[in-house]
Amino acid sequence: MNLMVIQTIDPAWAARQWALWSRMLAPLRPLGAPRGRATTWDASWPLERDLTSVRRARRLVTGQLGDWALGDLADNAELLVSELVTNALRHTSGALRLNLRVRDSRLLCEVEDTASVGPVRNVADMDAEGGRGTELLDVLADAWGSTRTATGKTVWFELKAELPL
Repeated sequence: MNLMVIQTIDPAWAARQWALWSRMLAPLRPLGAPRGRATTWDASWPLERDLTSVRRARRLVTGQLGDWALGDLADNAELLVSELVTNALRHTSGALRLNLRVRDSRLLCEVEDTASVGPVRNVADMDAEGGRGTELLDVLADAWGSTRTATGKTVWFELKAELPL
């Protein structure tokens, strides 16, 4: 007697696998170019290796969130993007790219760079001038992390978004 076993695939698992594989198989674009064509809920900008890029990144985030009617997220997103871009400028030597996406009531902010080493948690002294970036991410972001890519890494954070109707 032959028994056939039918397995069902968990939709959440399949979605995660698809997201991982599609990102890995996507054509590589140099970080000096936008990730792709901007869509309604997706935007991307290359950033120069210059300290003025921190200010530019803040303005891009604030402007895009205003266009998306998500201005209530602007303060936290602006501060956290500023931190990620500053760290990328301080600790890497290649090109940078800022990406914003809104998916499933969540704002995803990413800063891509060419270094493969992820962020390092530091315990900052009370009088230290820096070293609090991961603490800010822990406190203000709903989730954050670092992902290795074919060109380096992406440091990202998510904020809950109330999407306009």
